[in-house]
Amino acid sequence: MKAFADLYARLDATTSSNAKLQALQDYFAQAPAADAAWAVYFLAGGRPRQVVPTKVLRELATQLAGIADWLFEESYQAVGDLAETISLLLPESAHASDAGLAWWLEENLLPLRGLPPAELAERLPPLWAQLDRQSLLVSLKLLTGAFRVGVSKLLVTRALASLAGLDAKRVAQRLVGYTDLSHRPSAQGYLALIAAESADEHAQRGGQPYPFFLAHPLQLPVEQFDAALGPAEDWLVEWKWDGIRAQLVKRDGQLWLWSRGEELITDRFPELHELGEALPDGCVLDGELVVWKQPAPDSTSVFGIQPFALLQQRIGRKTLSKKLLEDVPAALLAYDLLEWRGEDWRNRPQQQRRARLELLVAELGHERLHLSPQLSGDDWHDLARQREASRELGVEGMMLKRRDALYGVGRTKDMGVWLKWKVDPFSIDAVLIYAQRGHGRRASLYSDYTFAVWDDAAPGERVLVPFAKAYSGLTDEEMRKVDAIIRKTTVEKFGPVRSVTPSLVFELGFEGIAQSKRHKSGIAVRFPRMLRWRTDKGVEEADTLATLQSLL
Repeated sequence: MKAFADLYARLDATTSSNAKLQALQDYFAQAPAADAAWAVYFLAGGRPRQVVPTKVLRELATQLAGIADWLFEESYQAVGDLAETISLLLPESAHASDAGLAWWLEENLLPLRGLPPAELAERLPPLWAQLDRQSLLVSLKLLTGAFRVGVSKLLVTRALASLAGLDAKRVAQRLVGYTDLSHRPSAQGYLALIAAESADEHAQRGGQPYPFFLAHPLQLPVEQFDAALGPAEDWLVEWKWDGIRAQLVKRDGQLWLWSRGEELITDRFPELHELGEALPDGCVLDGELVVWKQPAPDSTSVFGIQPFALLQQRIGRKTLSKKLLEDVPAALLAYDLLEWRGEDWRNRPQQQRRARLELLVAELGHERLHLSPQLSGDDWHDLARQREASRELGVEGMMLKRRDALYGVGRTKDMGVWLKWKVDPFSIDAVLIYAQRGHGRRASLYSDYTFAVWDDAAPGERVLVPFAKAYSGLTDEEMRKVDAIIRKTTVEKFGPVRSVTPSLVFELGFEGIAQSKRHKSGIAVRFPRMLRWRTDKGVEEADTLATLQSLL
């Protein structure tokens, strides 16, 4: 545990990618395989469920520290992170355990899940007494399921590739699915990540998908497209769908469905299991999961594609009723073919992959599999005019894919280029009414905000109605200024949240908007973020609920 805690400290102490890479290489060069397996899992984004309820941790820490509940709460508010607060309040111990990360997790921490509070209160103090402060901090972050450190999966991939003398793309392929909740890290699994390449590796992947190829944002004026991109005929153009990115894998007579977050979601979309019988073995499709219904005559939906808000009804549900499956039927809107009859097609040009995909979809004619249609235009200006209809059609803009592009790994340009030409976001001026501290380097700042608009239709006086939360979009300097104002204008405290005197107006941007019975405003927005601080506007000039409703 101590070696992993030391690695965490090195990673947390720098913003340099090279320094982080060196720290990772140093750790993996000496770590036992079993420890390295778990380290890769957490550093690459693995998020196991919470092991011990936070309420139990808070009560036990308060008791062991010998302090009052109110003092623990004040300390927590000052620090902003539960694991760090507890590690600072508990009496410091000398490090008495040389056991590794795998032993601590498998023998001590994970077995705590589900135990009654009384038994947890007996087991935890002796464990904590064996750890120095840094190791205690890391163990608490693992217990709470809140382990995060500023390392990307790409950086972990580079470190392993360098250690093993492998192409980083090969390691990226092996890492796909490694952080899925169903995966249990093991020494054998880690050694497979860094093993020498073998001739039959491709045939032994089972249901493993490919690393997803990601698009770069395109933010140039259309007048500069010809100079930057070349003629429009060099590109395949499609709508940018508002769904869930996924890969459908058919191998060895079985079907697997993976989300872009490398989560296995086959069981959540049982209607797609029909494709297991229709698709040939050795076939991998890349596309978008959408809700597909025959559109009504007056519908503006593209073909049968329904708003994302409907698909949200299925996300996260453990059980799917017959009625829900009937009312919200899913389909895959395919736009790429990555493997065909067992052969990896990613190194073939985009245009060739597309041609084979079109044949496949046409041959199957299956209601659960549709082709993402291509768009055509005389030039970029013609396509720009078509793009103006995105909002009406329920899409986010256009995807541009070079006809000669290969299918790369992640957001890279070494094998080809995909671009996302999104429409400008919706925007509205809103008032900041609540704030709470952020996380990580922003743990000491009030950086997570709740915003409201005016409800002019309310009886009596005009009132502010909350409708969105946002935490991104401001510079560090702006964040510090807003934090100072929040501290001066605080009216009440509700646990970690402060209500403030309305005085700040921000322009918020968001990608989508829908009606919602769960929100007081009756409206939910997607991906809200702060576009700018409207220091030129007074609170009374902020937008209204009616303005939001008009965007529907």
